[in-house]
Amino acid sequence: MENLLPIIVITGATATGKTDLGIQLAEELNTEIISADAMMVYKYMDIGTAKPSLEEREKVKHHLIDIIEPSENFSAKDFVELADKVIKELFSKGKIPIVVGGTWLYIQALLYGLSEAPVGNWELRDKLYKQNNKELYERLKEIDPEYASKIHINDKRRLVRALEVYQLSGKPFSYFHNKHNFSRAKYNFIGIVLERDRKDLMDRIEKRVDKMFQLGLKEEVEKLIEMGYKNFLTSSQAIGYKEFIPYFEGNRTLEEVKKEIIKNTKIFAKRQLRTFKSKFKNRKGWSFFNISKDDNINLDIFILS
Repeated sequence: MENLLPIIVITGATATGKTDLGIQLAEELNTEIISADAMMVYKYMDIGTAKPSLEEREKVKHHLIDIIEPSENFSAKDFVELADKVIKELFSKGKIPIVVGGTWLYIQALLYGLSEAPVGNWELRDKLYKQNNKELYERLKEIDPEYASKIHINDKRRLVRALEVYQLSGKPFSYFHNKHNFSRAKYNFIGIVLERDRKDLMDRIEKRVDKMFQLGLKEEVEKLIEMGYKNFLTSSQAIGYKEFIPYFEGNRTLEEVKKEIIKNTKIFAKRQLRTFKSKFKNRKGWSFFNISKDDNINLDIFILS
């Protein structure tokens, strides 16, 4: 491990406080942040994705934020290629890169590599996304019971990816996972998973959504629709945006939109919690910190030897 480049990774469910800790640590270490968030890569989507503010980005430089149009595709492979490049650039300047974000797939791919599964087919993926979760899950149990047993029926992104891989390759997704066991890390990393008590986290989500509405989330969505990005906003990953479509079509009130966003965000956060525990708990290099009682973490734990 001594020949591998050192990095720090801060992850956890939405609204746990990753951004604040990342900025605090980056200032302490005089370094920069690489965003590992699947939605922050998109331009014009600021409020609903809880991007660091312009003031925060002036304090600490952030990479991989606002890099593509909402109409463009962006994969884990794209993320890894760009993140690897930034990491090497920062290391050449004597800086320790800090990766901050809650997209588990990006972090997994960055640290442990990508499987040899076929790349995504967006046309096929769109067709699968239009089907309901129960139908997708039942089909996955038939063709790949091993992988189906590892994911939740509400985890539509993984359901779609697994079925997509099978249709493209004729092999179950678990085949590619077993072939690449993701045991060897590419970097000498310190990994931190932030946690909070369940009630604390749910309360923070509600307050965050309230703040998003105050900051002008409705107007942000309206502008995106006017720019021609309505189809993207209806995708399952666009939590905080897709819920507005019925409102602009006259079928939902703003209060109903807010409640739906809160509900979907809570479901997403619970799924993140399950994923981080199943993938990183008791794994070398990872530590879990519950910060409900104290938001201040001793930054000394991040100093790489």
